[in-house]
Amino acid sequence: MSASPVLTATDLTVSYGDREVVHGISFDIAEGETLALVGESGSGKSTTAHALLGLLPEGGRVDAGRVLLGELDISGWSDRALRSIRGPEIGLVPQDPATSLDPVRPVGVQVEEILRLHGHRDRRSRRARAIELLDRVGIDDPGLRARQYPHELSGGMRQRVLIATAVALRPRLLIADEPTSALDATVQRTVLDLLDELQREEGTSILLVTHDLGVAADRAARLVVLKDGRIVEQGASDAVLAVPREPYTRQLLADAPAFATGFRRPDAPPFLRDAAAVAAENPYAIVAEGLVKEFRVAGRERFRAVDDVSFRVRRGTTHALVGESGSGKTTTARLVTRFHRPDAGSIEVAGADVTAATGAPLRAMRRRIQLVYQNPFASLDPRQHVVDIVAEPLQNFRVGGRAERRERALALLDRVALPADVARRTPRELSGGQRQRVAIARALAIDPEIVVLDEAVSALDVTVQARILELLTSLQAELGLTYLFISHDLAVVRRISHTVSVMRRGRVVEEGRTEELFHDPQHEYTRELLAAVPGVGDAPQSREVLA
Repeated sequence: MSASPVLTATDLTVSYGDREVVHGISFDIAEGETLALVGESGSGKSTTAHALLGLLPEGGRVDAGRVLLGELDISGWSDRALRSIRGPEIGLVPQDPATSLDPVRPVGVQVEEILRLHGHRDRRSRRARAIELLDRVGIDDPGLRARQYPHELSGGMRQRVLIATAVALRPRLLIADEPTSALDATVQRTVLDLLDELQREEGTSILLVTHDLGVAADRAARLVVLKDGRIVEQGASDAVLAVPREPYTRQLLADAPAFATGFRRPDAPPFLRDAAAVAAENPYAIVAEGLVKEFRVAGRERFRAVDDVSFRVRRGTTHALVGESGSGKTTTARLVTRFHRPDAGSIEVAGADVTAATGAPLRAMRRRIQLVYQNPFASLDPRQHVVDIVAEPLQNFRVGGRAERRERALALLDRVALPADVARRTPRELSGGQRQRVAIARALAIDPEIVVLDEAVSALDVTVQARILELLTSLQAELGLTYLFISHDLAVVRRISHTVSVMRRGRVVEEGRTEELFHDPQHEYTRELLAAVPGVGDAPQSREVLA
């Protein structure tokens, strides 16, 4: 490379206890370059990034290898010595702002902290610099925001606060560890654009850690692909994406939502192919008409979260509600499942009006419609064994005896492709993908007609996500299930849905068949969501899918 490396890692080996998890990794990052470490969970990418800074969790250690910061060998430095380069030389943008920011201190004070730790003694100048940094990363009214607490900011704003902290001392290298994985697509694009802008203006090098090849394709000049703690492929992004040499890289490419190669999209059901079938029957599983839901906010006027929303979902199909956080899609899903009661409008489920249902009619409706949440770890009882979690709905509805319920739960675990020994484990012993399969098995326990999936794959790596989408498609074909699929990610929606409603600020701004909406979006907001899909601009495969 023509530019000299800002950082070089040579034969880096990392262990946790007796288990080696990173096996002799070598790479370098040039001045002003963006390099992406790509791989699924457990590939060693975050461990590698944290090892560079001496920030491994308890029990982790670097066993071998060298790390050069420019010409300076920082291998084996103590934590105290490494503190002198964290901030001024290397900045870190962690993945989750919810856990990385102190909930009991204003965000401005937290940005000031790194300045104080590195010798900025004057409180007034620190405060001014913190506000300047918040403004620099595009936070509106930075003086006000500096006095607010993390919970008062959106996810995108919290991530910007972390970026402001990471760039406060103008480091030569910025390590961004999954910096946008928890964000909506449009917010994700804005944050990544910000990193690009900072790089251009400051000449900062960026090590981008991500599981998504679409993000890497958009933002990195070079890729290093990791699997099981080893580099399986590396090179220029264009070359790796155009002709991936290794099967694992090809699988990551196939699983990336924007590229969608190697995934068989759901067949259009007969009613979408045959207009006569529509006239011959009235096969609606869900009918929502004119839904309105308002919430009272302390000190403010009532907030209308859902505003005159209508849609229909035919039996055996998948209808997606798409939009950013705050668009009203999750509130709409909770109205359909009657966890909220609408202030206006009507809801029919499987032909029955459940708008005002209570007691026995509401309980009967709950047998027909089940909900799968975004975070399977939070929605599964950590104290129960998996077999008991799956059998719980059967117990609640007094279906069968104990032995019969256990047999049914074991059969469901097999149906969602989980090994038999999972039944005896607890949720904390499972991977994220396994936990979500358990949640799906539980939702199917009482043979519902409809399953509502609320961001059910957004917390998963793209590879695991692809397997769950394949599972949902096969279950729908086998069981005739109807899905209401809630998502902020249009690329994922493209893989699984037959029809779509695009929501913004509580209203439906566009709806229609998935293929038609993706081929010719009519509303500017829909076009904006499509443009925010990572990888669309650079990957030839993505243009075929999303054009």
